[in-house]
Amino acid sequence: MVAQNFVVDLNKALVFQVGHLGEAYEEWVHQPIVSKEGPRFFQNEVLEFLTLTVWWAIPVIWLPVVCWFVYNSVQMGLSCPHIALMVVLGIFVWTFLEYTLHRFLFHIKTKTYWGNTMHYLLHGCHHKHPMDGLRLVFPPAATAILLFPFWNTVKLFSTPSTAPALFGGGLLGYVIYDCTHYYLHHGQPRTEVPRNLKKYHLNHHFRIQDKGFGITSKLWDKVFGTLPSSKADAKSM
Repeated sequence: MVAQNFVVDLNKALVFQVGHLGEAYEEWVHQPIVSKEGPRFFQNEVLEFLTLTVWWAIPVIWLPVVCWFVYNSVQMGLSCPHIALMVVLGIFVWTFLEYTLHRFLFHIKTKTYWGNTMHYLLHGCHHKHPMDGLRLVFPPAATAILLFPFWNTVKLFSTPSTAPALFGGGLLGYVIYDCTHYYLHHGQPRTEVPRNLKKYHLNHHFRIQDKGFGITSKLWDKVFGTLPSSKADAKSM
């Protein structure tokens, strides 16, 4: 199903085109197009709608869910300090998931038709169109599906009373991540910390795309040696 010397038509729905690029997909997807107007993904209107998400939908939908899970731990008699500890631990665990998913799944190399297609839907679209404001945060429908295995995993490693608070903390970490990610692309930070984080993330998009996988912090990049180390690294791209 891979076509030789295939050229993507940006004026047509992209999702079922990119698979034909084969081995050329890796180079194509990492040549960003800087435009706030995103491409069309699907001809089907319903599928197209499901790929579009305004950033504020993430806190509006998921923060009440975070509160509900934390409240469940309260109802089970868990003390406030213990709940706070579980929530903070959940956020910390999320930062590790954020890094590992970004590095090992979102940046997996593909060359088959369906491999390219799935990668483009998952993360490749974001690198090709990094300023597409309606595809910067994860669609809630997809998040809802993924929450079930994550919740079941949390229950395996925690007690009935701590599991809801721990899961709620992880979900809160995700909300912070997605909102931060949108802000790094479209916000105009005026203080040093967010300004440096924006520069760090945009460096990942436009200069050295095989390093700098952390979004909300550089912690795991430092731990696992994927921190961009010098200006020479950036110029190599």
